[in-house]
Amino acid sequence: MFFDSWDELVRVLVMAGPAYLILVAAVRTSGKRTLSKMNAFDLVVTVALGSTLATILLNRQVALWEGALALGSLVVLQFVTAWASVRFRRVRRLVKAEPTLLLREGRMLHEAMRRQRVTPDEVRQAIRAQGTGALELVHAVVLETDGSFSVISRSQYGSGSAMDNVPQWHTPHHDDADQS
Repeated sequence: MFFDSWDELVRVLVMAGPAYLILVAAVRTSGKRTLSKMNAFDLVVTVALGSTLATILLNRQVALWEGALALGSLVVLQFVTAWASVRFRRVRRLVKAEPTLLLREGRMLHEAMRRQRVTPDEVRQAIRAQGTGALELVHAVVLETDGSFSVISRSQYGSGSAMDNVPQWHTPHHDDADQS
């Protein structure tokens, strides 16, 4: 079936403009955080916003202002949660993952890689993407909370202060590294 009725098609067209404007206003109001690289919490909010927009457009039982209230509620909840996570460590730990150390001083940490479902080839690719050709030239590779890899070469390590929030960095070296 291509469509139920012309009325439904016209309804979608009529609802699309205002619903889209409300979504844009909601995202702009919520700030740059909503548009940043996403961690799991941000992804959930983004998917929920998209799902709500689709429901507004396609479900005739949802009035435009009910949908606008739903979009606004999601944005407010995201703002409150982000605000609380900045101020309270417990909230931050609840909604955000911690970065994970995958390579230390040129040696892959296979147990950490297994827990995060990352392969040695993915770590090597991240290192190559940074323009480095040898593992021994890399001081650390960190899987960040947004799923990206940070590669820190030995020459860029400096004081190492950027590693302070990587929990595994301060633990003693383990023998779970291979000689790859």
